[in-house]
Order: sequence, then C-alpha cells, then structure tokens
Amino acid sequence: MARNRTRTRELFQRARQVFPYGVNSNFRYWGDDETNIFVRGEKGYVYDVDENRYIDYRLAFGPIILGHGYAPVVERVAQAIKDGTVFAATHPLEISVGERVKRMTGMDKVRFANSGTEATMHALRIARGFTARDVVVKFEGCYHGFYDYMLWSTAMAPRGALGAERSPIPVPSGSGIPRIIGDLVIVLPYNDFDALERTVKARWGEIAAIIVEPGMGNAASIMPAEGWLQHIRKLCTEYGIVMILDEVKTGFRVARGGAQEYFGVRADLTTYAKSIANGFPLAAIGGREEVMSVVGPGSVAHGGTYVGNMAGAAAAEATLEILEKQDILGVIAKRGQKLMAGLGRILTEAGIAHAVVGFPQMPGFVVGFEGTPRNYRDCLAGDGHLYEHIIMEMIERGAIAEADFREPWFLCYEHSDADIDETLNIFADAVKAAKKVP
Repeated sequence: MARNRTRTRELFQRARQVFPYGVNSNFRYWGDDETNIFVRGEKGYVYDVDENRYIDYRLAFGPIILGHGYAPVVERVAQAIKDGTVFAATHPLEISVGERVKRMTGMDKVRFANSGTEATMHALRIARGFTARDVVVKFEGCYHGFYDYMLWSTAMAPRGALGAERSPIPVPSGSGIPRIIGDLVIVLPYNDFDALERTVKARWGEIAAIIVEPGMGNAASIMPAEGWLQHIRKLCTEYGIVMILDEVKTGFRVARGGAQEYFGVRADLTTYAKSIANGFPLAAIGGREEVMSVVGPGSVAHGGTYVGNMAGAAAAEATLEILEKQDILGVIAKRGQKLMAGLGRILTEAGIAHAVVGFPQMPGFVVGFEGTPRNYRDCLAGDGHLYEHIIMEMIERGAIAEADFREPWFLCYEHSDADIDETLNIFADAVKAAKKVP
C-alpha cells in the first residue's frame, strides 16, 4: 500500500543542502523520510511531486477557507497585480477591504499586517501604548506567533516543564529567547477562572493585555468553557486591561464575524490572518476607536513595506465578498459536523477512548482521553503516539492531516460530501491498522 515518494525524497535531499532541516518552517519537517514536498493544490486536495493525491485537512494550517486555487480569488488577484504590487502609499482596494473587515467584524478601526505573527505583535504594542503597562497574560498551549514575547508555554512545551497548575512556569520555546522577557509574560492554564481572577487582582497595575484564542488552535481545538471569554471581558473592563482576542485561525472561519459573533463577546483588539485572503499574505488588527487611537506617528509605531499589498488586498476583497454574501461557512460547518460525528463513531467502535472537540470548521480530537479536555495539560494526557500512527496510516491511503495531535483539522468549501465519506472510510481503515502497531 505504500505510496511512491521517490521524487519527494530526491527533492528533499536537495532542500537539505539549502535550508536547515530542509524546510523554511520548523513545523514542515516530519523527518528525513516523511517530509512532504507538494507541487500543487486543487479544490480540497494537494498533490505531491510524485503525483500522489491527498484530501487536505491541513489547508496550509488553516488559510484555505474556500479551496486551493479558488478561481474567483485567483482571477481577482491576477487582474489587480497588473497595475502593480506595492506603492508605499494607500490604494483604493486597501480602503475597500478595510471597510469590509470593519463591517463584518464590528470593529471601529482596522490596520493591516502581513501575517498572524505581525498582527498579534502589533496588537500587543498597541495595548501597551494604550495602558502604559508592560506585562501580558497568555495561556498554556496557546500560540500567538513567532516572536519572543509570545513563544512561552506554547504547544511545544513538554508537560514536565510546566510546573504546578496553581503556579505555572513560563517555558520558552527553544533557545534564543531572552530570559528577561519571561518577566513580562504571565502564563496561566486555559479555562482556569480562579487562577486568572487571582492573578489579575494581584497584578492588574502591571498588566497591559490578556491575549486569548477563542478556541485552542494548537491544542486540538479545545473550546472555551461556558463563560470563559465573558469572564476575561469582565476582568479586563474592571481593571483597565486590553482584551486581545486572537482570531488568526477563527476569524472568517467559524462565523462571518468570527468568534466574537459566535460567542457574543466583544474584545478591545482582535487579530485576523489565515482565512481573510484564502492563502494570500494579508492580516489585520481590528479594535475599538479609543484603543486604536493611540496608533500614529510619534505615538505607537505600526508599519511595514508590504502591509496592504495589492495581491493580498485583492484576494481578501474577493474572499470576504464571497463569505459575506454566501452561506459558505454554514456549508463547511455541516460537513464538519458530519466528519466529527463519523470520527467519534469510528473511534467508539474501535474501543478507543477519545474526545472530539472544536468548531465544525476546525475540529480536533484527542485519543486515549476520557471526558472533555479543558486545557493544554489535558490535551497532553492523550495518546499522541497512537494519534500519529493513525494519521500516518491515513496519509498512505490518501488523506492528510497534521501528524501532531495538537493541531486541529481544517475544512474548506471545496471539501464535498463525497470527500467526507471517503475520509471516514480511510480513517476507519487507518484506525484498524494503527491499533496493530506496538
């Protein structure tokens, strides 16, 4: 059953001569024999250089909301870039996209960035500029980008390094992160109401922002407990702290207005990337008028050469127009619900303890775990070894998800009901095969 990957392995050896570990992002390295090299995407599929086709549930870690190479988006970009790509000045399409983001999210003002990392980085600076405070609260297992202030106790942190749940230890995500920055980061368990309130009451005078994912996008898509986001909102309002809702993954995916609409909560600042432009580079920071008013020359710095670039803006205009006018997300949700129900049924029939969680547009599941996981520590209590075996067996059969159980699955509009049926058949066979592996 093993797929031919001859060309993939040959190209990977070339890549090893150019890039550390043969990749340009650490997460793309799966080992010398398993690292993927894809040549194209089409609808809900990706193809490797050996022409193996896979039903794609990675979707570039979430940006592909409509489908790979979605014609209306590609055509809009192709037309737009004939007039240029960047100008070091505002262009009309940029304004149009900003107006649409504002309308869909309910935010008062918007600034663009190029990536989710940039968006959260700038949001944190805005929060500090607004409050004149320096410390940020984040939660274990949450990922907010590749910069030093946020690379603490992410989903890369081992369980043994986290410390006691009542007094967590901030864990840097590798070397090169100055230890002194840890003094400005408070890390707490997700969904722990008491720990958060206790911390805020003790240190509110230092805390500029609480940054939170509305669903744990790097911990199996664990959902917020009932009232969790509202609890953060209440504390931020009471103590003058900026609430940053990191919607890099959930924005324009779980609802037209993102998780704010889904959960009925309003943040002070929100960050968007991923689905905003169906895979083209664009991100955004949205916020309340009062908070965003600190951004400007000589006040709070924000900028970038490629911010609001023509290709990203054109892709966003096309993508958001489609999402706003059609029930794209509702269709994806129905197929996601079917997928989640099928995954749970197959695992139950196989006698494997599990929890299927998350939004139907980006579900996750933990195997070897009883009950409903509430935080990153619960997620780590699952059987990652079995999960990886299941995914690798799926890949051999033509469906791909991230082999790391902490990463959710992503669905797009081009995933058909037939794709979901095929996936569930593949998953059932993969579970049977994985159970035989010691």
